[in-house]
Order: sequence, then structure tokens, then C-alpha cells
Amino acid sequence: MGLVVQKFGGSSVATIEKIKNVAGRVMSERDQGNQVVVVVSAMGDLTDDLISLANQIGKSHPEREMDMLLTTGEQQSAALLTMTLVNMGCPAVSLTGWQCGIMTDPVHTKARIAGIKPDRIKKELEQGKVVVVAGFQGISPDGDLTTLGRGGSDTTAVALAAVLKADVCDIYTDVDGVFTADPRVVKEASKLDMISYDEMLELASLGAGVLQPRAVEFAMHYDVTVQVRSSFNLEPGTLVVEVGKMESDRVVSGVAHDLNVAKVALFDVPDKPGIAHAIFMALAEVNINVDMIVQAAMRDGRNDIAFTISKDDLPQALPVVERVCREIGASGTAYGEDLAKVSIVGAGMMSNPGVAAAMFETLAQEGINIHMISTSEIKVSCIVHAHEIERAVRAIHSRFNL
Repeated sequence: MGLVVQKFGGSSVATIEKIKNVAGRVMSERDQGNQVVVVVSAMGDLTDDLISLANQIGKSHPEREMDMLLTTGEQQSAALLTMTLVNMGCPAVSLTGWQCGIMTDPVHTKARIAGIKPDRIKKELEQGKVVVVAGFQGISPDGDLTTLGRGGSDTTAVALAAVLKADVCDIYTDVDGVFTADPRVVKEASKLDMISYDEMLELASLGAGVLQPRAVEFAMHYDVTVQVRSSFNLEPGTLVVEVGKMESDRVVSGVAHDLNVAKVALFDVPDKPGIAHAIFMALAEVNINVDMIVQAAMRDGRNDIAFTISKDDLPQALPVVERVCREIGASGTAYGEDLAKVSIVGAGMMSNPGVAAAMFETLAQEGINIHMISTSEIKVSCIVHAHEIERAVRAIHSRFNL
């Protein structure tokens, strides 16, 4: 007997009919003799609907209360799927994040998992039940409900697979697996049979929505076998594996893009030790992640610093940046939201020079200006105007014959 963790996203449980389809997939896995733990997201666009309800009250809300509100979405899905399973003759029980022992840090809306005590899950499995877990949530040291950020149900599933030592963690979604680009943008995009943890982490971090980056981090750190597959057919998906199992001749594995990008700039920043620390520590203290950073050449003892963040974080970041600007004696700030990021990812880039140059040439041939560049051993990212992003993705995808 094996143990399988299955995760179903919002589109997979958007209606009662789809929940019945999910129940059939769960029972099929159980009929093969496996113990099954299921993690579910909120139904369809319910999370967005709950946020909209909160915004009808006002635009500023205590983050603790937002977590109280948003955790109800996953609980609805878990209860409805459990009821469906029971009505189909399958013993099952639903558990909230805190009931299944998921402990987090105290950061509301972006909590990180600090530990898991899966005693309740093991007890229910030993009694022959399918355990349905409300994803995306946990409990803080103070006993408050917390959420893990957008896509947090992926992290719930992979973390549970790690602590339960599951044979596989199947991430079910509305696409057939991981593609070489977003198939809604590039019709010729093809499904990858497998992808390395490193490549998947980069793609997830760069905008590919099939897996949350922290879920990939968990999988890589704890060696969890992950498969991304469709809820709506029985075809095999994409396996996320160690880099040693990858094709050695694949230079670029995929193109990712991200529209959730904002650029912030500080002008005439004093060029002296401690300034960068002051800027970015202030952002870190309010839990804002910074992506790209560019510092211009010094002139008269001063320079300009620009960086990118999530567009969602911009309202919270601007007051912090303006305060730091005054404290360090910079001359002013500016920001832009009409931007997007396009990236290529591939483990083969480490041993193949000229990949970045080919990407830059392709964008130049399309008349697309590059605003910022960031690289690592297996990725190259460029910031471009948002209205040019789809053309950029298609051109790059074609250039590398993906």
C-alpha cells in the first residue's frame, strides 16, 4: 500500500459537477490500494469574490481579519468534497490547516510553514479514511489562522507529502502539465515530460502559474516526487525531477512571463556604505520581496537605484520607499506599473554560451526595448513594456525552437 497526496486547484473544484469528477479521481486512486490525502483550493474565483466583499467595506483591512475571511474558501471545498465522497460510499473526513497540524510563522497573508504535526492525519488514514485538507492555511504561534499567499495550496500539498513520506504528490490543474510557454499565449507550446527542480523553481518564480515557488522549494529540499497533471483527463503529466535525470542536450526548457511587475526608482542616492541596506531592509521589514535591482553609474558621489517588486505590493512599498528616500537624502522617487517580465529557463544554459545574446537579439528584431536585465546560471529575465509581452514570448519561443 502506498500513500498519495493529491492537490486540486480552484478550477478543478469550481462547481459541484467538477467536485464529483474530483471525487471519482480520488476514489480511483484509493481503489488501487493507496492511502490518499487530498488538498483543495477554494472553488473557482471564490477567493477573489471574498476579497471583493471585503473591498466593499473599505480598501484597508487588518491582515488578520483577511486571513479569517479567506480561509473559509478552502474549508467550503474540503467539506463539499468530503460530503461527495461519503455519498459515493467512500469514508472520508475534512480537516482545516490547523486541525492537521500545519504551524506557521505569525506573518498574515504571506505566512511560511514552520512545522507540521500530522498525528491527526495519520490517525484518520489508519481508520481507512480519505483525508481532505483545506489548503492555503495554517495556525500561528499565537493561535491565529494564517494564509500562505496565492497558490499556497500547492505548498500545503508538497509539505504534507514531505512529512508523510508520500510516494508521489500529484498537482491537478486545468492544464495537462508544464508547457514550454503559456499555451494561451503560444499555441505551439508543447508539454514537457519532465523538468528539473531548479528549472521548475525558476519558471514558477518567473510567472509560470502551474506551481507555487515555495512548493517547488519544499519538493527539492525533501526530495518529493511531484507530477503536474490535468484534472480533466487521464494522460500522464509533467514529472519534476532531479537535474541529473534531465536531457543533457536541452539548452532552454521554457519561456515564462509575469505581468505582476512594478518598478520603483530612487534618484540621486548617496554613494556610501549602508545605503542599500537601509533601502532593502526597510522593505524586508514589511515582508516585501524585491526581484531585480539595478544601480546606475556614480556621478558626483550619487547614483540612481531601481528595483522591481510585485505590483500587488506597490501600495505598501511606496510609503516605505518615500520615507527611506527622505532619511538617506535622495532627491526623489518614481514608479511604473505598465511593465512585464519575460524569462528563459534551462539547465543547459550553463554550458552553452550565447543564449542571452540570442534572446536580446530576438527582442531587438521585434523592436522591443529592454528596461532591466537579470541573470542566473539557468535563467535570463528582461523587463519590457506590458503591451509587448505576448509578442516577446512568441518570438523567443520560436527562436529557441521550443
